[in-house]
Amino acid sequence: MVDTLGLLLGVMVTSADVGDRAAAQVLLHQVADAHHLLALVWADGGYTGSLVEYCLAALALVLAIVKRSGDMRGFVVLPKRWIVERLFAHLMRTRRLARDFERRTTSAETMIY
Repeated sequence: MVDTLGLLLGVMVTSADVGDRAAAQVLLHQVADAHHLLALVWADGGYTGSLVEYCLAALALVLAIVKRSGDMRGFVVLPKRWIVERLFAHLMRTRRLARDFERRTTSAETMIY
């Protein structure tokens, strides 16, 4: 999770059997506790559903879903999504996303920080 400048607010690496929405609940709770002024969170279409209601009810956060329009074709970076893509580019430049040799999720998170 990054802020509007692309600076890390929180990282959560999970095993492959944990769904994105379930992991997002935990991450959002951790980040909301650490950053009390957080009020709006942008997410892509994979986080629709009950997570939107959970954010509003449990964390008092507005979760805005950035959706693709029907006329977009190919690879198009969605509004606000470029912020996260830029962080991925910085991590790729240092080869952190090219290879993953960590055995534990905690060490993978530490390497991202």
